[in-house]
Amino acid sequence: MAETCGQVLLGSGLTILSHPLMYIKVLVQVGHEPLPPTLGRNLFGRQVYQLPGLFAYAKHIIKIDGKSGLFKGLTPRLCAGTIGTIVHSKVLQVCYCFLRSEMSCVFLMNTPIFLLSFQTTKEMIARSCATIVTHPFHVITLRCMVQFIGREAKYSGVFDSIVTIYREEGILGFFAGLIPRLLGDILSLWICNMLAHFINTYTSHTGEIKNCSQAVTGFFASMLTYPFVLVSNLMAVNNCGLAGGLPPYAAIYPNWLHCWSHLSREGNMSRGNSLFFRKLPAGKMYAVEQKRFF
Repeated sequence: MAETCGQVLLGSGLTILSHPLMYIKVLVQVGHEPLPPTLGRNLFGRQVYQLPGLFAYAKHIIKIDGKSGLFKGLTPRLCAGTIGTIVHSKVLQVCYCFLRSEMSCVFLMNTPIFLLSFQTTKEMIARSCATIVTHPFHVITLRCMVQFIGREAKYSGVFDSIVTIYREEGILGFFAGLIPRLLGDILSLWICNMLAHFINTYTSHTGEIKNCSQAVTGFFASMLTYPFVLVSNLMAVNNCGLAGGLPPYAAIYPNWLHCWSHLSREGNMSRGNSLFFRKLPAGKMYAVEQKRFF
């Protein structure tokens, strides 16, 4: 219990610190570009039109809403983090006891690849349960953030938001974008663990490599599965009555596969992945009035 409380406190602190970064990333993912591109130079010294980065975007938000404006959607995100940590810890314990008892007589239990599969499966179940339980709060968080685009106040608090979503969309509204998010989490976990196992098994077993492998593979896995994160976030706000989830910022997608297909055709599968050294998309024109690209 004490360990879980420590994890909740640590997670809450990291959530608060990282919230402005997530807020800006979500607005970029939706396609909101409030500042026009400026002429600058890339790493090779060539002149290119660059989009505002993290700090320029943050200054723009502060200018409009003040410093507190950088923390829109923080409360439901903290709720999601706290509940998710508790659910993850409890499910992990149950999975360990159940799988251990079921597999205790299996000879392969002692082989490295089986142990890896056992640990990854256990973690996958725990993460998936935590994601499903907390996804309604994730949806509320995203919609609170996207309100910045149209200056709306439709989602003003956790309880009011719950009532609004249930009244307009029913139970399914709380799970908009859940499937691509789950798929991305599962793929990222397996890719990360398999790559880390491969590196630790087939390279020299130095402490430095073992310490770095998890971080490197985690970064690589997140890059590969980023499109799932993007599609999930877009579906969570799509056609919810906010300007950021309606044309011209987004088409009305009947499901997440249509969203994926549309982003792929437009070449936007990595939109928002980087908040630094952002360059003007090739073949796109900036619309000052709508603050987005065409």
